[in-house]
Amino acid sequence: MASRSRSSRPCRPAWRPAASPEALRLRAELLATTRRFFAERGVLEVETPTLAGAAATDPHLASLAARCGDRLLYLQTSPEYAMKRLLAAGSGPIYQLGRAFRDGESGRRHNPEFTLLEWYRPGFDHHRLMDEVEELLGATLGLAQRPAGRLPAERLSYREAFRRHAGIDPLTDPLERLAAAALELAGPSESGGRASLPDLGDDRDAWLDLLMVFAVQERLGRGRATLLYDYPASQAALARVRRDEDGTRVAERFEVFVEGVELANGFHELTDAVEQRRRFEHDLEIRRARGLPEVPLDERLLAALEEGMPACAGVALGVDRLVMLAAGAESIDQVMAFPVDRV
Repeated sequence: MASRSRSSRPCRPAWRPAASPEALRLRAELLATTRRFFAERGVLEVETPTLAGAAATDPHLASLAARCGDRLLYLQTSPEYAMKRLLAAGSGPIYQLGRAFRDGESGRRHNPEFTLLEWYRPGFDHHRLMDEVEELLGATLGLAQRPAGRLPAERLSYREAFRRHAGIDPLTDPLERLAAAALELAGPSESGGRASLPDLGDDRDAWLDLLMVFAVQERLGRGRATLLYDYPASQAALARVRRDEDGTRVAERFEVFVEGVELANGFHELTDAVEQRRRFEHDLEIRRARGLPEVPLDERLLAALEEGMPACAGVALGVDRLVMLAAGAESIDQVMAFPVDRV
Protein backbone atom coordinates (compact mmCIF):
# COMPACT_ATOMS: atom_id res chain seq x y z
CA MET A 1 0.00 0.00 0.00
CA ALA A 2 1.45 3.36 -0.96
CA SER A 3 1.91 5.79 1.89
CA ARG A 4 1.57 9.58 1.88
CA SER A 5 2.56 12.17 4.42
CA ARG A 6 -0.09 13.82 6.56
CA SER A 7 0.37 17.08 4.68
CA SER A 8 -0.12 15.44 1.28
CA ARG A 9 -3.19 13.41 2.22
CA PRO A 10 -6.52 14.97 1.26
CA CYS A 11 -8.40 16.44 4.21
CA ARG A 12 -11.35 14.23 5.13
CA PRO A 13 -14.45 15.44 6.95
CA ALA A 14 -14.06 14.70 10.68
CA TRP A 15 -16.95 12.22 10.70
CA ARG A 16 -15.21 9.93 8.21
CA PRO A 17 -12.77 7.20 9.26
CA ALA A 18 -9.10 8.13 9.04
CA ALA A 19 -8.10 4.76 7.56
CA SER A 20 -8.85 3.72 4.01
CA PRO A 21 -10.97 0.63 3.30
CA GLU A 22 -7.79 -1.12 2.13
CA ALA A 23 -6.07 -0.42 5.46
CA LEU A 24 -9.07 -1.68 7.40
CA ARG A 25 -9.13 -4.88 5.35
CA LEU A 26 -5.42 -5.38 5.99
CA ARG A 27 -5.99 -4.87 9.73
CA ALA A 28 -8.75 -7.50 9.71
CA GLU A 29 -6.55 -9.93 7.79
CA LEU A 30 -3.65 -9.47 10.25
CA LEU A 31 -5.96 -10.02 13.23
CA ALA A 32 -7.32 -13.21 11.64
CA THR A 33 -3.78 -14.40 10.87
CA THR A 34 -2.75 -13.72 14.47
CA ARG A 35 -5.66 -15.74 15.85
CA ARG A 36 -4.84 -18.65 13.52
CA PHE A 37 -1.20 -18.47 14.58
CA PHE A 38 -2.07 -19.00 18.25
CA ALA A 39 -4.85 -21.52 17.59
CA GLU A 40 -2.37 -23.71 15.71
CA ARG A 41 -0.07 -23.60 18.76
CA GLY A 42 -2.74 -24.37 21.32
CA VAL A 43 -2.59 -20.94 22.99
CA LEU A 44 -5.93 -19.99 24.53
CA GLU A 45 -7.53 -16.64 23.69
CA VAL A 46 -8.79 -14.87 26.83
CA GLU A 47 -10.54 -11.62 27.69
CA THR A 48 -9.85 -9.60 30.82
CA PRO A 49 -11.42 -6.33 32.02
CA THR A 50 -10.22 -2.99 30.72
CA LEU A 51 -11.31 -1.44 34.03
CA ALA A 52 -9.61 -2.38 37.30
CA GLY A 53 -9.19 -1.05 40.82
CA ALA A 54 -5.40 -0.77 40.42
CA ALA A 55 -3.19 0.99 37.91
CA ALA A 56 0.31 0.69 36.49
CA THR A 57 2.85 2.09 38.94
CA ASP A 58 5.49 2.64 36.23
CA PRO A 59 6.39 6.38 36.38
CA HIS A 60 6.55 6.48 32.57
CA LEU A 61 2.90 5.41 32.22
CA ALA A 62 -0.18 7.52 32.96
CA SER A 63 -3.44 5.67 33.57
CA LEU A 64 -6.85 7.08 32.70
CA ALA A 65 -9.33 7.01 35.60
CA ALA A 66 -13.07 6.42 35.39
CA ARG A 67 -15.73 6.82 38.08
CA CYS A 68 -18.01 3.79 38.47
CA GLY A 69 -20.58 4.48 41.15
CA ASP A 70 -18.60 5.21 44.30
CA ARG A 71 -15.46 3.45 43.01
CA LEU A 72 -12.52 5.00 41.18
CA LEU A 73 -11.37 2.55 38.53
CA TYR A 74 -8.56 2.71 35.99
CA LEU A 75 -8.50 1.89 32.29
CA GLN A 76 -5.69 -0.61 31.96
CA THR A 77 -2.43 0.30 30.23
CA SER A 78 -2.09 -3.42 29.41
CA PRO A 79 -3.90 -6.63 30.41
CA GLU A 80 -0.73 -7.94 32.09
CA TYR A 81 -1.86 -8.04 35.73
CA ALA A 82 -5.16 -9.80 35.05
CA MET A 83 -3.52 -12.29 32.67
CA LYS A 84 -0.96 -13.18 35.32
CA ARG A 85 -3.80 -13.93 37.72
CA LEU A 86 -5.14 -16.35 35.11
CA LEU A 87 -1.71 -17.96 34.80
CA ALA A 88 -1.54 -18.42 38.58
CA ALA A 89 -4.98 -20.06 38.45
CA GLY A 90 -3.71 -22.66 35.95
CA SER A 91 -4.79 -21.27 32.59
CA GLY A 92 -1.75 -22.52 30.71
CA PRO A 93 -0.51 -20.54 27.66
CA ILE A 94 -2.79 -17.59 26.89
CA TYR A 95 -3.06 -14.58 24.61
CA GLN A 96 -5.31 -11.55 24.36
CA LEU A 97 -6.15 -9.11 21.57
CA GLY A 98 -7.80 -6.09 23.10
CA ARG A 99 -7.86 -2.39 23.83
CA ALA A 100 -5.45 -0.63 26.16
CA PHE A 101 -5.30 2.99 27.29
CA ARG A 102 -2.50 5.41 28.17
CA ASP A 103 -3.05 9.06 28.99
CA GLY A 104 -0.98 11.74 27.29
CA GLU A 105 0.15 9.51 24.41
CA SER A 106 -0.75 10.93 21.03
CA GLY A 107 1.31 11.28 17.88
CA ARG A 108 2.57 9.51 14.79
CA ARG A 109 3.08 6.24 16.67
CA HIS A 110 0.80 6.78 19.68
CA ASN A 111 -2.91 7.03 20.40
CA PRO A 112 -4.46 7.13 23.91
CA GLU A 113 -6.61 4.10 23.00
CA PHE A 114 -4.88 1.35 21.06
CA THR A 115 -4.94 -2.36 20.27
CA LEU A 116 -2.50 -4.58 22.13
CA LEU A 117 -1.57 -8.21 21.56
CA GLU A 118 -0.21 -9.79 24.73
CA TRP A 119 0.70 -13.43 25.31
CA TYR A 120 2.32 -15.65 27.96
CA ARG A 121 4.14 -18.93 27.60
CA PRO A 122 4.69 -21.07 30.73
CA GLY A 123 8.04 -22.84 30.57
CA PHE A 124 9.57 -20.33 28.12
CA ASP A 125 12.42 -17.95 28.87
CA HIS A 126 12.84 -14.68 26.97
CA HIS A 127 15.06 -16.26 24.29
CA ARG A 128 12.52 -18.97 23.47
CA LEU A 129 9.76 -16.37 23.35
CA MET A 130 11.88 -14.28 20.95
CA ASP A 131 11.80 -17.29 18.61
CA GLU A 132 8.00 -17.24 18.66
CA VAL A 133 7.86 -13.46 18.13
CA GLU A 134 10.03 -13.91 15.06
CA GLU A 135 7.65 -16.61 13.79
CA LEU A 136 4.67 -14.30 14.30
CA LEU A 137 6.37 -11.50 12.38
CA GLY A 138 7.01 -13.94 9.56
CA ALA A 139 3.31 -14.86 9.50
CA THR A 140 2.05 -11.26 9.61
CA LEU A 141 4.61 -9.02 7.91
CA GLY A 142 5.46 -11.87 5.54
CA LEU A 143 1.79 -11.96 4.57
CA ALA A 144 2.08 -8.29 3.62
CA GLN A 145 5.37 -8.98 1.81
CA ARG A 146 7.37 -6.68 4.11
CA PRO A 147 11.12 -7.44 4.35
CA ALA A 148 11.02 -7.84 8.14
CA GLY A 149 8.64 -10.76 7.70
CA ARG A 150 10.85 -12.59 5.20
CA LEU A 151 14.38 -12.20 6.56
CA PRO A 152 15.85 -13.76 9.72
CA ALA A 153 15.76 -11.32 12.61
CA GLU A 154 18.90 -9.69 13.96
CA ARG A 155 19.52 -10.33 17.67
CA LEU A 156 21.63 -7.92 19.66
CA SER A 157 22.18 -7.46 23.35
CA TYR A 158 21.41 -3.96 24.63
CA ARG A 159 25.13 -3.65 25.34
CA GLU A 160 26.16 -4.66 21.82
CA ALA A 161 23.70 -2.22 20.24
CA PHE A 162 25.03 0.73 22.26
CA ARG A 163 28.64 -0.21 21.59
CA ARG A 164 27.94 -0.46 17.86
CA HIS A 165 25.76 2.61 17.35
CA ALA A 166 26.71 4.98 20.19
CA GLY A 167 30.30 3.97 20.93
CA ILE A 168 29.68 3.45 24.66
CA ASP A 169 29.19 0.63 27.13
CA PRO A 170 25.77 1.34 28.64
CA LEU A 171 26.31 -1.02 31.55
CA THR A 172 29.71 0.07 32.81
CA ASP A 173 30.70 3.49 31.39
CA PRO A 174 30.51 6.31 33.98
CA LEU A 175 27.65 8.77 33.90
CA GLU A 176 29.95 11.54 32.64
CA ARG A 177 30.77 9.45 29.57
CA LEU A 178 27.08 8.91 28.81
CA ALA A 179 26.34 12.63 29.11
CA ALA A 180 29.31 13.56 26.91
CA ALA A 181 28.25 11.03 24.25
CA ALA A 182 24.70 12.39 24.26
CA LEU A 183 25.95 15.96 23.86
CA GLU A 184 28.24 14.94 21.01
CA LEU A 185 25.45 13.09 19.22
CA ALA A 186 23.05 16.00 19.66
CA GLY A 187 25.32 17.99 17.36
CA PRO A 188 25.59 21.78 16.90
CA SER A 189 22.75 24.19 17.62
CA GLU A 190 21.35 26.58 15.02
CA SER A 191 23.52 29.35 16.48
CA GLY A 192 26.67 27.31 15.85
CA GLY A 193 27.34 26.20 19.42
CA ARG A 194 26.51 22.89 20.97
CA ALA A 195 22.83 21.93 21.14
CA SER A 196 21.42 22.15 24.64
CA LEU A 197 20.11 19.03 26.34
CA PRO A 198 17.72 18.66 29.26
CA ASP A 199 19.37 18.55 32.68
CA LEU A 200 19.01 14.89 33.54
CA GLY A 201 21.29 15.05 36.57
CA ASP A 202 22.39 11.65 37.84
CA ASP A 203 19.47 9.75 36.28
CA ARG A 204 21.49 7.13 34.41
CA ASP A 205 18.46 5.55 32.73
CA ALA A 206 17.32 8.95 31.44
CA TRP A 207 20.70 9.46 29.76
CA LEU A 208 20.50 5.97 28.26
CA ASP A 209 17.00 6.69 26.96
CA LEU A 210 18.30 9.89 25.36
CA LEU A 211 21.14 7.99 23.71
CA MET A 212 18.68 5.39 22.51
CA VAL A 213 16.73 8.14 20.74
CA PHE A 214 19.77 9.96 19.32
CA ALA A 215 21.97 7.06 18.29
CA VAL A 216 20.43 3.61 18.49
CA GLN A 217 16.74 3.18 17.79
CA GLU A 218 16.57 4.58 14.26
CA ARG A 219 19.30 2.14 13.21
CA LEU A 220 17.42 -0.92 14.45
CA GLY A 221 15.23 -3.19 12.36
CA ARG A 222 16.32 -1.89 8.97
CA GLY A 223 15.19 -4.44 6.36
CA ARG A 224 14.60 -7.04 9.07
CA ALA A 225 13.43 -7.12 12.65
CA THR A 226 15.93 -6.46 15.45
CA LEU A 227 15.40 -8.14 18.81
CA LEU A 228 17.25 -6.28 21.55
CA TYR A 229 17.74 -8.22 24.79
CA ASP A 230 19.37 -8.14 28.25
CA TYR A 231 18.58 -4.58 29.35
CA PRO A 232 20.18 -2.81 32.34
CA ALA A 233 18.91 -4.24 35.64
CA SER A 234 17.57 -0.78 36.52
CA GLN A 235 15.14 -1.13 33.60
CA ALA A 236 13.86 -4.56 34.61
CA ALA A 237 10.22 -3.47 35.20
CA LEU A 238 8.51 -6.87 35.70
CA ALA A 239 11.38 -9.02 34.39
CA ARG A 240 13.82 -11.30 36.16
CA VAL A 241 17.38 -10.12 36.78
CA ARG A 242 20.53 -12.22 36.46
CA ARG A 243 24.30 -11.70 36.13
CA ASP A 244 25.79 -11.95 32.65
CA GLU A 245 29.10 -13.55 31.71
CA ASP A 246 30.96 -10.46 33.01
CA GLY A 247 29.13 -10.52 36.32
CA THR A 248 27.02 -7.45 35.44
CA ARG A 249 23.38 -7.51 36.50
CA VAL A 250 21.02 -7.47 33.50
CA ALA A 251 17.27 -7.71 33.08
CA GLU A 252 15.93 -10.70 31.14
CA ARG A 253 13.89 -8.40 28.95
CA PHE A 254 13.71 -7.80 25.19
CA GLU A 255 12.24 -5.30 22.76
CA VAL A 256 11.48 -5.69 19.07
CA PHE A 257 12.19 -2.99 16.47
CA VAL A 258 11.17 -2.87 12.82
CA GLU A 259 12.31 0.06 10.64
CA GLY A 260 13.24 2.01 13.76
CA VAL A 261 9.79 1.50 15.29
CA GLU A 262 9.53 -0.09 18.74
CA LEU A 263 7.00 -2.86 18.21
CA ALA A 264 7.03 -5.17 21.26
CA ASN A 265 8.32 -5.47 24.82
CA GLY A 266 8.84 -8.85 26.48
CA PHE A 267 10.05 -10.30 29.78
CA HIS A 268 11.21 -13.50 31.36
CA GLU A 269 8.60 -12.82 34.00
CA LEU A 270 9.32 -12.08 37.63
CA THR A 271 7.38 -14.51 39.86
CA ASP A 272 8.67 -13.37 43.28
CA ALA A 273 5.86 -11.55 45.12
CA VAL A 274 8.21 -9.93 47.64
CA GLU A 275 10.50 -8.51 44.95
CA GLN A 276 7.51 -7.41 42.87
CA ARG A 277 6.07 -5.47 45.82
CA ARG A 278 9.46 -3.85 46.39
CA ARG A 279 9.58 -2.69 42.77
CA PHE A 280 6.02 -1.35 42.91
CA GLU A 281 6.82 0.61 46.07
CA HIS A 282 10.01 1.96 44.47
CA ASP A 283 7.90 3.17 41.52
CA LEU A 284 5.60 4.98 43.95
CA GLU A 285 8.60 6.67 45.58
CA ILE A 286 9.66 7.98 42.17
CA ARG A 287 6.11 9.15 41.48
CA ARG A 288 6.04 11.09 44.74
CA ALA A 289 9.43 12.66 44.04
CA ARG A 290 8.27 13.78 40.57
CA GLY A 291 4.88 15.03 41.73
CA LEU A 292 3.05 12.36 39.72
CA PRO A 293 -0.28 10.88 40.83
CA GLU A 294 0.09 8.04 43.31
CA VAL A 295 -1.90 4.99 42.23
CA PRO A 296 -3.07 1.92 44.18
CA LEU A 297 -1.01 -1.27 43.99
CA ASP A 298 -2.61 -4.35 42.48
CA GLU A 299 -2.88 -6.43 45.65
CA ARG A 300 -4.70 -9.19 43.76
CA LEU A 301 -1.75 -9.62 41.41
CA LEU A 302 0.61 -9.78 44.40
CA ALA A 303 -1.65 -12.39 46.02
CA ALA A 304 -1.56 -14.43 42.80
CA LEU A 305 2.26 -14.30 42.80
CA GLU A 306 2.31 -15.40 46.44
CA GLU A 307 0.05 -18.33 45.55
CA GLY A 308 2.47 -19.27 42.80
CA MET A 309 2.59 -18.18 39.16
CA PRO A 310 4.37 -20.63 36.85
CA ALA A 311 7.76 -19.68 35.41
CA CYS A 312 6.99 -18.09 32.06
CA ALA A 313 7.81 -15.43 29.52
CA GLY A 314 5.39 -12.83 28.18
CA VAL A 315 5.33 -10.12 25.55
CA ALA A 316 3.11 -7.20 24.51
CA LEU A 317 3.00 -6.11 20.87
CA GLY A 318 1.41 -2.94 19.47
CA VAL A 319 -1.06 -4.06 16.81
CA ASP A 320 -1.62 -0.59 15.32
CA ARG A 321 2.12 -0.24 14.73
CA LEU A 322 2.22 -3.73 13.21
CA VAL A 323 -0.54 -2.78 10.75
CA MET A 324 1.23 0.52 10.03
CA LEU A 325 4.43 -1.34 9.15
CA ALA A 326 2.59 -3.95 7.08
CA ALA A 327 0.80 -1.21 5.14
CA GLY A 328 3.93 0.89 4.61
CA ALA A 329 2.08 3.77 6.28
CA GLU A 330 3.77 6.71 7.98
CA SER A 331 1.53 6.96 11.05
CA ILE A 332 -0.88 4.78 12.96
CA ASP A 333 -3.82 7.10 12.26
CA GLN A 334 -3.64 5.90 8.64
CA VAL A 335 -4.57 2.38 9.81
CA MET A 336 -7.04 3.21 12.61
CA ALA A 337 -10.68 3.85 11.85
CA PHE A 338 -11.08 6.63 14.41
CA PRO A 339 -7.92 7.94 16.10
CA VAL A 340 -8.29 10.37 18.98
CA ASP A 341 -8.73 13.45 16.80
CA ARG A 342 -11.85 11.87 15.25
CA VAL A 343 -13.69 10.80 18.39
